[in-house]
Amino acid sequence: MKRDNKFIDRHRTLIGILAIGILALAITMSNLTQDPDTNSSAEYLRSVADRIRPVGQVYMPGEEVLASRPQVVIAAQSEPVATTMSGPQVYNAACIVCHATGIGGAPTVGDTAAWQARIVKGNDSLYLNAIEGYIGSTGSMPQKGGRPDLSDDEVRRAVDYMVAELQN
Repeated sequence: MKRDNKFIDRHRTLIGILAIGILALAITMSNLTQDPDTNSSAEYLRSVADRIRPVGQVYMPGEEVLASRPQVVIAAQSEPVATTMSGPQVYNAACIVCHATGIGGAPTVGDTAAWQARIVKGNDSLYLNAIEGYIGSTGSMPQKGGRPDLSDDEVRRAVDYMVAELQN
């Protein structure tokens, strides 16, 4: 019997603590839900009305409402940054595909014998063939190495780089 009374006493205590906690929570919640005086201010009411206003309006058939003409704003275009690549950069980006392996009869970088006949014709001939392309008995060269986005000066720098590599 003693054990039963002890058990019942513990549960009564626990239920009492829970009841007090629930009562405290209920009082706190009722205080939080009451409207403070600031909620009735004109500024507060305007902000609430602004937040809950409809995004658009619905017009029923037959109602004529002239819509305002849409205004298209074109963003200002910034000037692209002009970048130029150096000879080695152009070589590694475009020329290396053919001039490292000799594809299409391209003289490989470092092969003096293959370049000698071309160098004798002069730099202007080398530049012209590299920029405009070349098809001949010794091979073919696409315009600007197949990279039309390269400038003529970038192609010239790449040619100068490959010729300079012959001397190294």
